[in-house]
Amino acid sequence: MRSMTAVMKVGLVAIALILGAVFLAAADEPPIKLGAVNPLGDITGAQATKAMRLAVAEINAAGGLLGRQLELVVIDSELDPAKGAAAIDRLATVENVDIFIGGMSSGVHLAQIPALKKYGKVTVWIGAASSLVEQAVEGLDWYFHLHPWDYLQGASYVEGWAAIQEEYPLIQIHKAFWAYEEGAFGTSSYQGSLVAHEAWENIGESFKSAALGGGDYRSVLRHAQEEDPDIFIWVGYGADALPIMEQAREIAFTPPLFVGSPPGWPADFGKSPLAEGVIAYGMWAPSIKDISPVSNHFWNAYIDMFDEEPATYFAPLGYTNVYVVAQAIERAGTLDEAALIAALEQTEYDSPLGETVTFTPSNLINHQGFQGQKILQWQDGEQQVIWPFEYATALPHYPYTGR
Repeated sequence: MRSMTAVMKVGLVAIALILGAVFLAAADEPPIKLGAVNPLGDITGAQATKAMRLAVAEINAAGGLLGRQLELVVIDSELDPAKGAAAIDRLATVENVDIFIGGMSSGVHLAQIPALKKYGKVTVWIGAASSLVEQAVEGLDWYFHLHPWDYLQGASYVEGWAAIQEEYPLIQIHKAFWAYEEGAFGTSSYQGSLVAHEAWENIGESFKSAALGGGDYRSVLRHAQEEDPDIFIWVGYGADALPIMEQAREIAFTPPLFVGSPPGWPADFGKSPLAEGVIAYGMWAPSIKDISPVSNHFWNAYIDMFDEEPATYFAPLGYTNVYVVAQAIERAGTLDEAALIAALEQTEYDSPLGETVTFTPSNLINHQGFQGQKILQWQDGEQQVIWPFEYATALPHYPYTGR
């Protein structure tokens, strides 16, 4: 009996030593490194980065990937094309990242694409909606794009406004005025919108975004007021939101539908009385947490970690970015490029944006993720979904009154 007990003790010690050796070996393995380039001074980049860090923390707490920890390396693009391109070089040559993720701004991304082509690493990008970007990455099998292209967004808006007008006959759109930032993002969005909304009478004028040194929209707003449109749509950045609303109030410009289309809104925009009734285009609204368990988990976990509420759809998009890559790594069982591309092609991720993301061909690339955006409205300080109706959290308030 004693000899059997002794044998068992020796066996348990041996198992413990083996497990300890395995653990130490895994701990000695270098981390899998994701390299992101985000504009940290803009709410889109700041909150996307935080959401990425949340996803990485959750994955590591659950044991990591392939017996290794996941590491996120982020460089600030400062919304500067040259700095964004240099960041790709640094991530590839100094940080030695395995996969590129993140990103915001078509102008910045156009400057990054030559560097991405030079290194040829698997890239899963969340920003850059311009179809000019799509043209630049045509034929790159290692390139995956999550954000809908400008023409996909335009098609979803056409579908959405047609459905809204049919459901709510008081809302009718025949004439539109577009105010768009003069860079690649705004210009390509406007050009795509002219094609998408060809049934409308469309008038447009560009402005210099406050994010890039501008901020005076009075001339554009007066022109819009003179045209008396059924819908006014501005396409710019979050920094433009409050100044546009303030300057519109100065001249009492109150079109029936006042729409803003930045990639991210200021965190406290909803607290301003100027926000009431403003329509927004976006991939997500906080109210989606009330109808999506995944979004609800993301919302609460983000607040628990950062003591702030996510205010831009780039937050759940950044979270999705990391999980899409992580799940593909697990499916592939390796970081081998061909295996990882095949695994990404099998993506079917139930995202906190309320939709399941898969990759399908778009006009020019093989791996396009989300196919459109939602139509939202600020009501009583909160963003509500008014279309698609299956995600709707409120009825539309119409017309816009500026109060």
